[in-house]
Amino acid sequence: MPADGADVSPVRRPRMTPDRRLELLDIVLDVLGEVGYEALSMDVVASRAKCSKATLYRLWPGKPQLVAAALYETRPLKVEEIDTGTLRGDLMTMVGLLGSLEDRATALFAALGHAVLVDEDLGTVVRESMLDPWSAELIEVVDRAVKRGELTARPGAADFLPQLLLNAVVTRQMFEGGRAGSDYHTRCIDDVILPALRHS
Repeated sequence: MPADGADVSPVRRPRMTPDRRLELLDIVLDVLGEVGYEALSMDVVASRAKCSKATLYRLWPGKPQLVAAALYETRPLKVEEIDTGTLRGDLMTMVGLLGSLEDRATALFAALGHAVLVDEDLGTVVRESMLDPWSAELIEVVDRAVKRGELTARPGAADFLPQLLLNAVVTRQMFEGGRAGSDYHTRCIDDVILPALRHS
């Protein structure tokens, strides 16, 4: 111990606040949409977020984990908070929330589409950290409908619900050259998703 009795205990780094964490992850998505996954780097994110790379690596071991966290934690669609009392109401609310960020969602999936095919680590992390939990949440929505008597049992089409909901929002620009508005969302739910859930 120093003769003057000075305290030399390690300085504790302040923990990142939840708001700052979400702000940082939102920046990750901005960069991802702008430059794509391959060009995204910890250096670029640190510079844009005005933080050190050490901070990023302390929280996420690598780029795949950082991107997966950004996609999941900043998602507008928090299924556990949605319960309108009907299956159709729940589906309409979910698609509406996804549709409110249609441009960003389309850009992000375009940025990730090729990357998850060529980067096995990224594909695994995205599935385990984001898609699998989201799929489980959607199954809970279907199970609630079963308990309410809207469905007789969990239908086989429930396994495809994540893909169906995303397709209702992010693919119209590619196939038809136009945005997916509320009328398009309603048609997707009433003509495709609900019949699939009710008759499978």
